[in-house]
Amino acid sequence: MILEVLSNLNDSMILSESSVWSSSDCVYSLRCPPSIQGKTMGAALARAAQWTAAGYGTGTLQITPLNEALLNQIIKFAEDFSTRHPQEAVVVFKEPLEWKTQLGCSAFGEGYEIDGATVKSEAKDEDGQPLLLLTASNLRVRNFDQLSRLLQIAMEKKLKEAQACLEANRDPIVKILGPEYGTVEGEDKSMLHLLEKVKQGDDPETEKKMKIFILLHQLDMQLLNSSLKHISQDIRLSPAAVNNEVNLLKNFSGKGVDTVLESLEYTSDYTFSNGCRAPPWRQVHGEICYLIIKPHDTDPLCITCSTAGVFLNGGELKSKGDIDYERKSDIYKDIVTFLRERSPRFVENMAKQQYTFFKEPTYEKNYQRVEVVDAKVSGQSQNHYDYTEKNVHEKVKSSAAKSKSTDKKKLEPSMKWKNIGLSAARSAKAAKNVNEEQRRSSSMSTKIKKKATGISSESVKMQSSLKCKISDKSEEVSESSSETEEDEEQPVRHQEGNTDLPSEYWGIQKLAKYLKGGNPTATVIALCSMRDFNLAQETCQLAIRDVGCLEVLINLLDTEEIKCQIGSLKILKEISQNTLIRHAIADLGGLEIMVKILDSPDKDLKCLAAETIANVARFKRARRTVRLHGGIKRLVGLLECPSVRSTGLTLYQAKDTEIARCGALALWSCSKSTKNKEAIRKAGGIPLLAEWLKSSHISILTPVVGTLQECASEPSYRLAIRTEGMIENLVNNLSSEHEELQMHCASAIFKCAEDKETRDLVRLHGGLQPLSVLLGNSENKQLLAAVTGAIWKCAISGENVSKFHDYKVVEALVGLLTDQPEEVLINIVGALGECCQEPINRAIIRQCGGIPPLVKLLTGTNQALLVNVTKAVGACATEPENMMIIDRLDGVRLLWSLLKNPNPDVQASAAWAICPCIENAKPYNGISWV
Repeated sequence: MILEVLSNLNDSMILSESSVWSSSDCVYSLRCPPSIQGKTMGAALARAAQWTAAGYGTGTLQITPLNEALLNQIIKFAEDFSTRHPQEAVVVFKEPLEWKTQLGCSAFGEGYEIDGATVKSEAKDEDGQPLLLLTASNLRVRNFDQLSRLLQIAMEKKLKEAQACLEANRDPIVKILGPEYGTVEGEDKSMLHLLEKVKQGDDPETEKKMKIFILLHQLDMQLLNSSLKHISQDIRLSPAAVNNEVNLLKNFSGKGVDTVLESLEYTSDYTFSNGCRAPPWRQVHGEICYLIIKPHDTDPLCITCSTAGVFLNGGELKSKGDIDYERKSDIYKDIVTFLRERSPRFVENMAKQQYTFFKEPTYEKNYQRVEVVDAKVSGQSQNHYDYTEKNVHEKVKSSAAKSKSTDKKKLEPSMKWKNIGLSAARSAKAAKNVNEEQRRSSSMSTKIKKKATGISSESVKMQSSLKCKISDKSEEVSESSSETEEDEEQPVRHQEGNTDLPSEYWGIQKLAKYLKGGNPTATVIALCSMRDFNLAQETCQLAIRDVGCLEVLINLLDTEEIKCQIGSLKILKEISQNTLIRHAIADLGGLEIMVKILDSPDKDLKCLAAETIANVARFKRARRTVRLHGGIKRLVGLLECPSVRSTGLTLYQAKDTEIARCGALALWSCSKSTKNKEAIRKAGGIPLLAEWLKSSHISILTPVVGTLQECASEPSYRLAIRTEGMIENLVNNLSSEHEELQMHCASAIFKCAEDKETRDLVRLHGGLQPLSVLLGNSENKQLLAAVTGAIWKCAISGENVSKFHDYKVVEALVGLLTDQPEEVLINIVGALGECCQEPINRAIIRQCGGIPPLVKLLTGTNQALLVNVTKAVGACATEPENMMIIDRLDGVRLLWSLLKNPNPDVQASAAWAICPCIENAKPYNGISWV
């Protein structure tokens, strides 16, 4: 039967001419090299599970929805094993399953002997060895019965324990049954080996082992089927899409300095009838073709294009004339996305391509878009992009129709660049203005000699001024992301005359000449003198920019003089609080240099660089620059510190903690970008943030929790926050004396409590009471918004509503219904709507006078607020006494009027609210409404 299943699976892996998808595409979910695929537990963990080398060790399981589903199936199998198969559950493993556990001795109770830090099971094998042994954090389990008990003891930590067990025991079948049953590459003879043993005698132990092996094999097939269902829902590449993308990139490639790539070539010129260039024995793995890409700034890259995406392979094998097919990187959705992460020069040169020309193609009905350009100045939102793209196609079609009578082909510039406002004439005019500005300011600018590069401040200004001119335009059409722009662009302020300039301005101007032309000693003195000014004052900040000191400060970062670098960064850290200065630093290439400084052995230098990055990376383009130049990985590295949980710190440990704090601040700023959140996760930031969350140092807790609450908008982070045990720490910090920390903890709970498991954990760790207490702080509106949001989401669970009743939360919420900003009202009304599911709470709302303010809110215009208000009013209307008040306040008419609201969610919520109103309405002239 098993051979038949495997045969059917193999038959389904052959590619057809019309499709390149195969059931073995799940191999592209791998995060472990193929060299170990044949040595793991069956095919599921090797092919379906998603592994990563990031974090503390190598080959760890990622916290992803797919992995969670697989782990939950494995946990259910192990938990039920002792009850469903009691005879096989007592079979002793050939070798114990051993891993590092998070469970303490206190978790074990009846059936275990506890001696200090050691726990032994009372059940023992024939040799008198305990079937479960815990020594410090090292756990050893020797049969399924103890494994089942352990998972029941672990409770909410069972997912983490299963993950640790599988990471430490990469081939559990070998440890359970012995090496002869292990999965090896090639022909699997383990089943034949079992049958042979059964024939030799009637050993009951052999029969039990055979049954265990079959059960494990069935589990393996279930895991593979589950992963196939999950992976089959992903969007996949096709040969046509790959070919289109390659042809488009070739149009922008060549030997010129402004081309995006030097070259882009297929490794094979032969194309099969299904459009693939990969050999047939690789097509069965979903591979389409192989490309050799030569960027301007990196070594040649050999990549594989497959149905699952694009990834870096092992390159060409010179001796065999073949390709090393082993995957060496993560999987990207297309070639452009891959190149964005690998080559900053690729992104920069795409920004220089001012026009994209379309010929007169014959457009098919099913047009497939291939995204190519993603430059510094690019990044429309998805809706805006689709709208623009549609206009481009319509314009090209209409121009083609008009020119049918002629042989000339009309070329149209891409709307992407039209929207930015760049044209040849405008660019020339901008360049002319820049040159004139440079000539006017040349009398104030002198060259600064640099030990490392010798680049003058004047040349830096000349090269970057054009970028400054277009930066405002570029950020208006920003890339699609969940982030919100924190900085509002301010108009550039110019000094009209010399009479109104304060004395600080002239003082900084005098220092400028010493800063530009002096030796290192004079430069350090000038930097110290500049720090004596009030750099928090806008006049001083703009004076540094106007007299050309900003370029000099950035140039000093690229020298080998540590004192000059430190002095420059101290000034940049202060003045980068100004929006205009932040943009100027990014335009002058300061972020790229700061990212390199993060590798410096000098700890003070790393701290200052990270803090300055935290200030500058408050707008999208800056955050993107940090990611593209490897800043995320370096910042995550700053979090690694051996003294994470230490309370009394030595001077050396305090400095390491300060480095981690600065790194967390920078990650907090960068985490407002969706792509940066993913980069932080891939760099192994989640376990490091989880460790720092257990710290008692408020200075680092605030940026750590701030980063986590920003990232909690992503499902993968919410899963990680739950499984890494962070909910308990977030709940504990709700009782902190620092309101900012309380706000971020409540906000993180607000976002994570979308999941039922998280809501239960908040209740189990006693988080509902501190949330109830924080409702009393109504002066801090940001804190109140976060707390009411957390209460709203936690109230989705009925068990939590009962607890809230004990803490008199409904009464407190009703008291906050007036004189609050809409952000707070949305959460308050949402929480009341959930609490109203209990009849006693509906009565409390009436008794506390909550129905009139709720009905009054029906006249508002905020769509989210209207959805929540209608739900709350509808829930209250199920009580006849409440319905009388709603009817008297004209609430039913207001609900009817909301059916005309353009928002479908408001319409639906209003319709549901009207239902109980009709059921409980007072009869009219003896006629019931129902």
